[in-house]
This record gives sequence, structure tokens and C-alpha cells, in this order.
Amino acid sequence: MASFTLWVLVLAALLFLPVSKLIWVLSVRRLQKKTGRELSDEELQGQLKRARVIAVFLTLIFSYLFNANLPHNG
Repeated sequence: MASFTLWVLVLAALLFLPVSKLIWVLSVRRLQKKTGRELSDEELQGQLKRARVIAVFLTLIFSYLFNANLPHNG
């Protein structure tokens, strides 16, 4: 069970940066289109924090489901 948890955390850690960047870019573009203007630095930082929180949950859930569906030896 310890190795399963380790692999879940490793995969989640590897996916965290690209997933958070993707979520951030999509949310910034959506907000810019909605408001019709460029976002301030404060708004960009707020979107980055939001994207990171969402990415933590998404990567952990995906990693758990992915590793749970891998065939087990033994």
C-alpha cells in the first residue's frame, strides 16, 4: 500500500505544474474575454492561486484513478 501511495504522489507532483499552468491560462483568457480588458497583476495572482488549488485536487484524483487501474503484480 505504501508503494501505491508513493506512486500516486509522484504522478500528482509531476502533473501539478503543467496542469496548473493550463488552468491558469484558460481562466485568465476567459476572464479577459468576459471583462473586455487586460487583467491587473493582482487579478493575475488571484487567478494563479485559484488555478493551483484546483490543480492540486485534479492531479491527486487523476493520479489515484490512474494508479488504481494499473495491473498489480503479485
